[in-house]
Amino acid sequence: MHKSAYFEFSTDFDLAVIGAGVVGLSIAWRTARRGLRVVIVDPDPGGGATHASAGMLAPVSEVTYTEEPLLRLGLASLERWPGFAAELERDSGLRVDYRTDGTLDIGYGSDDMAQLDDLAAFEETLGLRVERLTGRECRKWEPMLSPAVRGGLLARDDAWVNPRRLVTALCAALTRAGASFVAARALELLPEGVRLAEGVLRAERVVVACGARSPELLPGLPVRPVKGQILRLRGPGGFLSACVRGRVHGSPVYLVPREDGEITVGATMEELGFDARVTAGGVYELLRDAHELVPGVAELELAETAVGFRPGTPDNLPLIGALSPGRYVATGHHRAGVLLSPVTAEAMAGLLTGETPPALLDACDPNRFLSLDSPTAKGPR
Repeated sequence: MHKSAYFEFSTDFDLAVIGAGVVGLSIAWRTARRGLRVVIVDPDPGGGATHASAGMLAPVSEVTYTEEPLLRLGLASLERWPGFAAELERDSGLRVDYRTDGTLDIGYGSDDMAQLDDLAAFEETLGLRVERLTGRECRKWEPMLSPAVRGGLLARDDAWVNPRRLVTALCAALTRAGASFVAARALELLPEGVRLAEGVLRAERVVVACGARSPELLPGLPVRPVKGQILRLRGPGGFLSACVRGRVHGSPVYLVPREDGEITVGATMEELGFDARVTAGGVYELLRDAHELVPGVAELELAETAVGFRPGTPDNLPLIGALSPGRYVATGHHRAGVLLSPVTAEAMAGLLTGETPPALLDACDPNRFLSLDSPTAKGPR
């Protein structure tokens, strides 16, 4: 996606970021804007979980009963998204298709509606802004919805962004800021930097931000791959105006519209390691449930199927911070990598330039699970 910038291996960098998904690129961009000499190491920038993701910025719609710290982190990052998107578009000269049209969370049957009612009551206790809608009100908001839809919740504050445009813009902004890209695998962390097949890349500080692959460089890091199959459909612009999430007989599904007419449909949640197969069952279940909510999807082109690996942690909170002098980690964002990129990048850029991390990130201390004994951890990337 992005060619390596030429550099000599004798060059010393202030920071090497290993991993060019949205989290790693955002950290690199925010840090380069502070004047550090930055290099990003990844064999395929933007080609991992970010490439497969839907780009939903929906902390309200995705809230669960046991994850209030993650909710607070998501809300704080959502507040930063307008400024983050505007600055990135200025720095890159590119649009990222950032939209703030809210999320419509749909209930299809009586059991689904009971779950939505419980969710709405919980959200209201947290002070979150949601509106209960009847089936008729839902269809007025989104005319393509099935007549069988019973009702829903409208989260007006939710947003979404096109993750692929986001990656392209981040790469362009980094290039303009003078950062270097190395399309290579990081093989080992060394006290002086990072070992690649081509030689040693020297860097004073290293951030490991390669998602579910991070334990390959930092053995013992409690991050696992959570497989997600996702579809991209192609249709006319304006097919949907808001992000639609639904429960169809208890099974969750979402549809995210783009300004070019694409509809992203996802996503499965599978604990199958790095199984990269797109399965007939996964595609069928997603299309079946999407069709129950929005029958018109049957007329759209099936343009793409993809698999991504979300980096999950035992408590579903990311790992953000220092592991040892000069060694940092930013991974484990699970379903919320795109949402949490602004707050993660801001905190990491501050930490890398001598600031105290915000208290909001105390719950994300990577040492809450382990303390890695050495900055020299081996493994391929």
